[in-house]
Amino acid sequence: MTEQQASYNSLSVIDSVDVSEVRGTMDKISQFQGVVQKQLRQNHDYGVLPGTPKPTLLKPGAEKIIMLLGLRSEFEIIDSTRDWDNGFFQYQVRCSLYKGETLITQGLGAANNREKKWLKQDPYSIDNTILKMARKRSLTDGALTVGSLSDIFSQDLEDMDLSGQKASTQQQKKTATDQDGNISKAQAKRMFALADGNADLVRVILDAYGYQSSSDVPKTKYEEICNEIQKELAAATTETEETSDEASDEDNPFAQD
Repeated sequence: MTEQQASYNSLSVIDSVDVSEVRGTMDKISQFQGVVQKQLRQNHDYGVLPGTPKPTLLKPGAEKIIMLLGLRSEFEIIDSTRDWDNGFFQYQVRCSLYKGETLITQGLGAANNREKKWLKQDPYSIDNTILKMARKRSLTDGALTVGSLSDIFSQDLEDMDLSGQKASTQQQKKTATDQDGNISKAQAKRMFALADGNADLVRVILDAYGYQSSSDVPKTKYEEICNEIQKELAAATTETEETSDEASDEDNPFAQD
C-alpha cells in the first residue's frame, strides 16, 4: 500500500465517524478519569516517584478500575524460562479483560529475576514473586488501556516493587508521598528559626494563609511559607535599619540636611 492510499483510507475512516457520538464518548472518558482520580488512594492504589510527571498505577488501583468497568480478568503465561541450573527465571504474561464473554482488551507484562531490584536476592527463592510481578504488570497495562487512563497514570516497569516503593536505595525509597499530611514539629521549629524566633512574624504569615497554628500547615505549602517568612524578616530588618539610621542622624549634631 502506498502512502497516498494509506492517507486516503485514513480520511475514509474519519468520514464515517459520528462526531457527536465521539464527543459524547470523550466526555464520558473525562468523567470516568475524574471519578478514578478522586476514588483511588495514593501509596496504595497508585504511587508517585520524585521527578516523574504522572503517578504510577499499582495493582490495587488496577483491580478497582477493572471492577468499576464491570470486567473480569484472565491470565495466560505466553512465555517463560525456569533455568534451575543457571538461576534464571522470567515470565511473560497476557491479561485478557472480558465483559461477559466478550474480549475487550489485553495487557502484556514481563518480569525476570535479573532486574535491578532482585539482583542481590537468591534467584531460587523468588520464582513465584517474578510470576506475580509479570501478572501485575499485565493487569496494570490492560487497566490503563481499557480505562483510557494513560494520560493520568503511568506504568513504571523498572523500579517499582509490589508495594509501590522504589526498590534500590534508601534515597529512592523516599517518594513524593512524603508531601502527604502536615509538617512535623522539626519543620515547625525551622519556621520559627527562619524568623529569628519572632513568633509575631510567623503568626502574621500563618494568618495570611488561613492557618491557626504551625501544625495546620500542609507539607505542600511548607517551603512557600518558609520563603514568605524569610522575605518578611528581610523587609522588617531593612525597615529597622533605616529607622535606626534616621534616629542616629537626628541625634548627630553634625548631620547635614
